[in-house]
Amino acid sequence: MTDLSLSTTSNDVLTDPATAITSAQHRLALVVIVLTNFLLSFGFRLWQSLFNNFAVQELGVRADQIGLVQSIREIPGLLGFSVGLLALLLTEMRIAGLSVVLMGVGIAMTGGVSSLPGLIASTLVMSIGFHFFISSNSSAVLLLFGEDDAPRTLGRLSSLSAVTALAGAGVVFLALDALGFRTLFYATGALVAVGGLALLPWGRQPARPVRTRRRTPVRRRYWLYYTLEFLMGSRRHIFTTFAIFLLVREYRVTAQTITVLFVINNLIGTFLYQQFGKIIARFGERRMLTLNFALLIFVFLGYAYIPLLPVLYVLFVADQVLFGFRIALSSYFQKIAIRPEEITPNISLGQTINHIAAVIIPVVGGVVWETIGSRYTFLVGVGIAILSLTLVQWMHTEA
Repeated sequence: MTDLSLSTTSNDVLTDPATAITSAQHRLALVVIVLTNFLLSFGFRLWQSLFNNFAVQELGVRADQIGLVQSIREIPGLLGFSVGLLALLLTEMRIAGLSVVLMGVGIAMTGGVSSLPGLIASTLVMSIGFHFFISSNSSAVLLLFGEDDAPRTLGRLSSLSAVTALAGAGVVFLALDALGFRTLFYATGALVAVGGLALLPWGRQPARPVRTRRRTPVRRRYWLYYTLEFLMGSRRHIFTTFAIFLLVREYRVTAQTITVLFVINNLIGTFLYQQFGKIIARFGERRMLTLNFALLIFVFLGYAYIPLLPVLYVLFVADQVLFGFRIALSSYFQKIAIRPEEITPNISLGQTINHIAAVIIPVVGGVVWETIGSRYTFLVGVGIAILSLTLVQWMHTEA
């Protein structure tokens, strides 16, 4: 088998999940991971709840413009690959802490936006922090926990994110009318950034070093993981860009109502995300991703053809809940990885591949929306789900 690599070799260090660590070190690492996930979830969910209403009501953006903003938002995801290189200098946990700080700065910047270029700039800063966190956080968990515990831990963190997102949603629901969009962005960004700074001194990873390479092995063995990451990026933005925009622009749904929908999502996610981790560990990644994409076909068909707002609310919640199956792809890669030191760079590469699609889909979907109608944007999503469902059947985890 011919393998490729994307850089030069080095004798720097990375963590070894097989290395024995003390229970105290392990607990401290887990606490830091939990707290950074709390800050990330709180800030991002509040930003997500407000963003589309802010963009439409305050700036009057169109579907093609929101597609452009969301496309640019995903460009930092292409830099997720560089987390593998940063991990040669900093631990994954410390990278996650710095990422939280940067995300907070971007959220605060949104409060001062008055034009489309300003919206693009603030969104870009927020996104750099967010995407670097995603890669470094997943890698830290996979390196600290074994194959049986990692999917359960990722599931618990997803469940924690759902719980803490309730706090952000509650702030929006209770304070938006009194404070307005801009004040909420300022206050939330400051809280997230300061919290991230406070956690930085504790971002040490409890493991002894092993040799690794300053490269990312791009193996033929991993082709299905890379392909599914690309399709996950495509699928994700049918929801995050256009499902919410459909409700806000076409149906004039308020920020408070969007927030209530996220509250419902997170209440359901509080229970289901942790169960997803257990179910994936029991039944396997292929079966659960098969269920995920099969259900997703019907969700996107509903967006395309059902003009009833109550039904769209149900589809919105179902769509968000299905994101919980995302952890199956990370645990799948953990099982097929040839060596532990290949996990961090390939998870980062997977994020890069994911975001190649995520840069393209918002622009294409926005143009399709404005030229031939919103229905066809969601039919693109149906095609993505069908292709993903087909490819998942090739998934095996044998060594």
